[in-house]
Amino acid sequence: MTTTAIVLASLAETIAFGRQLGRAARPGDIITMTGNLGAGKTTLTQAIGQGLQVPAECYITSPTFSLLHEYPGRMPLYHMDLYRLADEEEIEALGFEDYLYGEGLCVIEWPERLGSLMPAERLNINLRFAGETSRSVELTGYGDGWRARIPPLLAPAAE
Repeated sequence: MTTTAIVLASLAETIAFGRQLGRAARPGDIITMTGNLGAGKTTLTQAIGQGLQVPAECYITSPTFSLLHEYPGRMPLYHMDLYRLADEEEIEALGFEDYLYGEGLCVIEWPERLGSLMPAERLNINLRFAGETSRSVELTGYGDGWRARIPPLLAPAAE
């Protein structure tokens, strides 16, 4: 496990970082996101979708009430919000494990609900308020693959 802290000083920096994540994503990747309500998890996911080339007409929204949204792009984006689920048994009953180990990028909000289903290989992004539009971000790579991939994500992106 490797943790790196960064500050995204503006909405533009958050979007640039998310696009970088989307461009770097590989089939089967899992990104878990933690943070308070309104911390920017869905905004960051929207930018990740831009990096994945999700078409603009496929507007990425919070899946809080539907639990899962799937978007097309250079690979599928599976956006889960587990906030309304009680535990891993409910997640298993819904068949979400198929998405966890699918061919797309799986972005999961409120991942603590996964319990023992939590994937060993993943990037966790913890977002915290640092100001009105700025966020303090902790990136934690679990598994050798993500540990090696975090430093390039922090390099300035060519927009």
